[in-house]
Amino acid sequence: MTFSDIENTFKSVGGEFISSPILISKKLKKIKALVFDWDGVWHSGRKSGNGQSSFSEVDSMGLNMLRFGYNLHSGQIPLTLIITGENNITAFDFAEREHLDGVFYKAKNKAEALDFLLEKWQIKEEEVLFAYDDILDLGMASRCGLGFFINNTGNPLLQNYVVQKKLCDYKTAASGNKNAVRELSELSLGLLGEFESTLTKRMNFHADYVAYWEARNTLKTSFFTPKEDKIVKVNRP
Repeated sequence: MTFSDIENTFKSVGGEFISSPILISKKLKKIKALVFDWDGVWHSGRKSGNGQSSFSEVDSMGLNMLRFGYNLHSGQIPLTLIITGENNITAFDFAEREHLDGVFYKAKNKAEALDFLLEKWQIKEEEVLFAYDDILDLGMASRCGLGFFINNTGNPLLQNYVVQKKLCDYKTAASGNKNAVRELSELSLGLLGEFESTLTKRMNFHADYVAYWEARNTLKTSFFTPKEDKIVKVNRP
């Protein structure tokens, strides 16, 4: 598919390109870390009093394919992390099940978490993709190389602010409980030029996918949280 085909496909379902597909494609090729907010991105933002929330297997598949697509594109599995301001049990369970590299939790100042991430893994701001949905995320979003803003019909003024200030490159059509992560994953794969190869190799359980899967499953999830004005690594809560 051409960039124009991809743009028209995602516009047709309500996606909004703040940056051009060509520019997003250029940015995607620099990315080494995929970072996701949790509440409002993987689910509606509602959760029970004990910290339980939800996620969709449709989104989980999207993220797995995005990681595999990057593996095909660059030969590396990108760093993949969750940054949340809360202590969310479901996020911890999901991260371990999917062998994500890390979870930052109770991270009220996400820009501080970004500083820690950049130093620990020796990457640059322009190499970070950030998917987010709310005010708590804006300080970090203003610094990341590529931003996906998750749609929510309840915050039209915030949406206008994010678009006007160019704090994101694309605003999803879907909300967090309607598979926004799958949307941004498919868009990213398409603009990387890896959608068909990723799909075909996964469908046929190609040797490239088997190798990726085995490597992914060796990854251990680390947990980080602020303590005494600094980010520290801790055991899983």
